[in-house]
Amino acid sequence: MPDVLLINKKLVNFKKVINVSGDKSISIRWVLFSSLANGVSTAKNLLMSEDVLAALKAVKCLGIKYKINKNTCKIYGKGINGYKYKKNLIINAKNSGTLGRLILGIIINSSNPIKLIGDKSLSKRDFKRISDPLSKFGVKFKLTNNKNLPLTIYGSTKLKSINYFEKKGSAQCKSSVILGGMRSNGITKIKAKKSRNHTELMCKHLNLPITINNKKTYDEIKISRVKKIKTLNYNIPSDISSSAFFIVLTILSNNSELIIKNVNINNTRIGIIQILQKMGIKILFKNQKNYKGEKIADIKIKSEKSIKAINCPEKLNSGAIDEFLVIFLVAAKAKGISYFKGLSELNQKESPRLQWAEKILNKIGVKNITTKDSIKIFGNPNLNINKKIIIKDYLKDHRVFMTSVIAALSFGGSWKIHDKNSIKTSFPNFLEIISSLKND
Repeated sequence: MPDVLLINKKLVNFKKVINVSGDKSISIRWVLFSSLANGVSTAKNLLMSEDVLAALKAVKCLGIKYKINKNTCKIYGKGINGYKYKKNLIINAKNSGTLGRLILGIIINSSNPIKLIGDKSLSKRDFKRISDPLSKFGVKFKLTNNKNLPLTIYGSTKLKSINYFEKKGSAQCKSSVILGGMRSNGITKIKAKKSRNHTELMCKHLNLPITINNKKTYDEIKISRVKKIKTLNYNIPSDISSSAFFIVLTILSNNSELIIKNVNINNTRIGIIQILQKMGIKILFKNQKNYKGEKIADIKIKSEKSIKAINCPEKLNSGAIDEFLVIFLVAAKAKGISYFKGLSELNQKESPRLQWAEKILNKIGVKNITTKDSIKIFGNPNLNINKKIIIKDYLKDHRVFMTSVIAALSFGGSWKIHDKNSIKTSFPNFLEIISSLKND
């Protein structure tokens, strides 16, 4: 059973300093922007996951060369109009919603139809939320079941600017429209519910014609046609979403302490930190700095014996949308009842994650009440598992796998977790870092 992980005991106390993999959101965006730049762009610590490799292969399909050498990747950009749109072109986004949605914004000027495909999980996700706004630029789409992959995009050379209201807090939708606006005549205006802002920060760092007006609950963004993009050399910081698993493992372990080096603590990504702090957990940012518009710091975290329940403010949801599964594990050991609401977007991910949260909590014996967009978790500070638990059939969602690993190492029990290779999507060396935490 090579694709199954067996865990039979908790992780004993540890005190370590670790580095986690490069930020996935920034890695994919670096690939896409560098492919449109004039000249050679270089990245260090690029995340070498299946999602990022799919992005590299996608730009290669469009005539852009790249080279990987140890910890460095070079992309040989041919300029904003450098893509070659061959006939019968197929781009495979694999499991990556970020790649699948963002690249559609870039290829709206294609002179030939392009087919976008993905794996089984991505093919079930909603692409109508992207095709609807992009259609306003003057392109056409043919989708499976009117909303799924495979889809075909019929580009246009006569693209007009649009006005777009992004209501879901989806950075992918917002970013796709920003990229479409870069190819269009006139000024594209976007009013977007707060979400991660890596695309905007990258645009600002590259001095592209973008303006951002940050309001309390939404952002106003204007983007004009881009004529030239300079090369983008980038030392990719560590991923907060990947770090989240180790933050939670440390909190739930006994007498443990961890420092995670050089993590991206962008304000739109630290919902998990803010939520955990509201639950009484001390998290410190050390050696803070600004890097190309992004905030970077070392994160220091210790075990926590007393965890407070939380009525989680909805405004923190978008900044923690990828981390809720592990946040729910912290709530499982909190004193009192925790309540999270407005989470329908969780079921739009690689798997229906809110449903999987309910399943995992039920398996570990934690009472919960789950609806289509909320979950109430009745915490048990003395949670300790002594039974067998099997996790499988979760659409190979990497975050379900990693959350199950953290639950097994934190709460005990005898776990059999299927689809170990799912971590290749976002965090290939996850289990290596887990192993490094075990006392020598």
